[in-house]
Amino acid sequence: MLILSRVIVLRTLRYNDDTLIAHCYSASAGLVSLSVRITRSPRAAVRHALFQPLALLEVEWTASAQRELGRCRSARLAVPTQGVAIDPTKRAIALFLAEFLEAALRSESAGEGVFDYIISAVKWLDMAERGVANFHLVFLLRLSLFLGIAPNVDDYRREAYFDLRSGTFVQVCPPHPDYLPPAEAMHLPRLLRINFPTMHAFRFTRSERNALLRGILTYYRLHLPAFPTLRSLEVLTALFD
Repeated sequence: MLILSRVIVLRTLRYNDDTLIAHCYSASAGLVSLSVRITRSPRAAVRHALFQPLALLEVEWTASAQRELGRCRSARLAVPTQGVAIDPTKRAIALFLAEFLEAALRSESAGEGVFDYIISAVKWLDMAERGVANFHLVFLLRLSLFLGIAPNVDDYRREAYFDLRSGTFVQVCPPHPDYLPPAEAMHLPRLLRINFPTMHAFRFTRSERNALLRGILTYYRLHLPAFPTLRSLEVLTALFD
């Protein structure tokens, strides 16, 4: 069966001298793994150099019920993203988000809503000239709305703790380690309500931002099956002052 779909590249793995495996999220098929031939010919129908983290491509591939691996027949850029490719900070964010998405979307069926949200977010990151320090926090929290696991922030009260297991604010410190203290919990309602263009107005120290990030990742680990420890987290937490 021949499939034509937009995809978001999440990760690539060199298979042998002339093949790499591209793990992607497809608008029509969810997570897919594609065999991509390595070639440097400018006339090739598939240029493997296009398959970069968070690249937005239109890909044609053959799928078979007997094989989990599809064979890529053609690929082209659906949306050019130069900023993500050349800016070191944006590239570090892209590497983190690509690894995060591969873990978070494992149990997610194909959906235009999730796909379009990711596309719009990547396009904004690519074009942004400043104020991207909070991008990953806003991205992760807003994605939870699409995945149906959004935290309940409507009952927030001052000095409340956020119980990461129940996804709710509580007035008493939970009897387990999976919670955000009041100084961190107070930021969740605002981060869920702001958007990318206005997020630069919220200023955090590096330690505050990283504490929130680790809390959000713990929330995903608790609410999504088999959510792993992310290898790119260490690089991301070293960014921004």
